[in-house]
Amino acid sequence: MMAGFRDLLMLCDDLVKPLIPLYQKYSLVSPRTFPEREQPSLLVGINYLSGTKHQPIFYLNTVQRWFAVIFSTSPEHSIFVKKKKKTFGINAMLCAAVKLLPLLFISILGSTSCPDRCRCFHSSDLVDCQSRELTRIAQDVPEGTWLLDFSRNRLTEVQSNAFIGLWSLRILLLSNNSIETLEPQSLSSLQFLEILDLSFNRLQQLPGDFSQSLGSLLELRLRHNLLTHLSPPAMDKLENLRKLDLSHNALQTMDAGLLNALGHLRYLNLEGNKLDALEDHLLTRQQRLEVLHLGHNNISLIESEALAPLRSLNLLGLRGNRLEHVHFRVFLGLRASSTTYLQLALNPWTCDCELHRVFSKIQHVRYLKVEDYKEIVCEGPGPLAGASLALMDSQLCVAETSAVLVITITVVMGVICALVKAKRNSSSKQSVSESDAQALEK
Repeated sequence: MMAGFRDLLMLCDDLVKPLIPLYQKYSLVSPRTFPEREQPSLLVGINYLSGTKHQPIFYLNTVQRWFAVIFSTSPEHSIFVKKKKKTFGINAMLCAAVKLLPLLFISILGSTSCPDRCRCFHSSDLVDCQSRELTRIAQDVPEGTWLLDFSRNRLTEVQSNAFIGLWSLRILLLSNNSIETLEPQSLSSLQFLEILDLSFNRLQQLPGDFSQSLGSLLELRLRHNLLTHLSPPAMDKLENLRKLDLSHNALQTMDAGLLNALGHLRYLNLEGNKLDALEDHLLTRQQRLEVLHLGHNNISLIESEALAPLRSLNLLGLRGNRLEHVHFRVFLGLRASSTTYLQLALNPWTCDCELHRVFSKIQHVRYLKVEDYKEIVCEGPGPLAGASLALMDSQLCVAETSAVLVITITVVMGVICALVKAKRNSSSKQSVSESDAQALEK
């Protein structure tokens, strides 16, 4: 059987490599990122027919140079490689025989093939492979597919170049499998992908090139995996990400700079992990973050500047952690235009006058509201265990004040007694001295 469009891409890719210096790395990048002023003028034929007028089919991005590989219906049937201001022509026979060009037209316009055991809705460019007991990603997915659903199968890995040629793909669903490994370049060709769902799998880590082709991604779902650590390179190309769900993994720490590239993030869910502290460096670039879920971790410490950058936060979830005390200044940086709701119940709070003062100050700040204040229960000290903070807080400082008053009175009485005793001793000594003096005179 003759090669398909994806095979042609791979073949042409290999033939273009000699034009690129060996010391330079390159990768396929989306047409969106190709500088408008750099686009070549020979954009006819297949480019028009494929619905991408004035945009080449794919690009090669090097460290310092742009390359655009263009299939053209010019008389020479050439592939043009743009290198800065120079243009190189390569006879199309190097990539495929001229007789294969009609097949190339068909593949770009949209193949009518459908993966075995899947359902294809060609009118809406949807491919449904859900719950088919599949163990590998099918290789004959139509190139024009917009949504691809491989959820609820038996996948254990995503192989390299599994989605090559699927330039139109916007939504990829891979949840509820048993995926343990994402091979290098497994997500290449997904420059336009907007939603990726890898939830309910067995991933323990993400490859270093995970985000390399995901510059357009808006939503990433990784909940209910086995992730123990994330490295910054795996996330550093997700500059357009709006929603990140990492809940119910096994993350214990978050590296400094891990989220630095995610400046547009609006929603971050870290619930159900093993984080023990919220450190100052983690959220430095998340000024646009609106929702932060940190519930059901092991957090016992929130550093003083950890929340300071979050000027747009509307909801902060801290339920079910190990907080005993918290400083009021931790929340001072939360100055969203609307109210910031705090969820603080199910923590082992030590109910004392200091805690009462913190919650009292929070309640008097216009833009802060403890959403579950009536659910907060004291863990200690002993006599207050199980008591509601809302019912006890007004008495906490009264008891403390009474104790301080008793101690003060006791100290004052002790001082008075000591002074009286000293006075008496002084008087007794003076009497003895006078008696002795009189005796000597006689």
